Amino acid sequence: MWDSEFEQLLRRHTPFIGPDEPLTEDLPLKDLGLDSMATVELLAELEAAYGVRFSNDAMSMERFATPGKLWQTLTEVQAPA
Repeated sequence: MWDSEFEQLLRRHTPFIGPDEPLTEDLPLKDLGLDSMATVELLAELEAAYGVRFSNDAMSMERFATPGKLWQTLTEVQAPA
C-alpha cells in the first residue's frame, strides 16, 4: 500500500472523492475528476515530493488510470537502476 503523502497528493487532484471515502487501488482516477491538467500538476508534485523523474514511458494515461497503477509506476521510478 502507498504512504500518506501519496494519498494526500492524489486526493488534492481528485475532487469527486469525499474526504471520508476510502481511496482504493482500483478506483478509476478519471472518474474521480483527474483530468489532463490535474494529471500534469500531479506528475510535477509527485516528482518534487519523491525526488524522481518520470520517463516518457512512465507518463502514459494507462499508468495514471488508478491509484494502484500510479503507485506501482512511482515505486518503479524510485527503484535504483
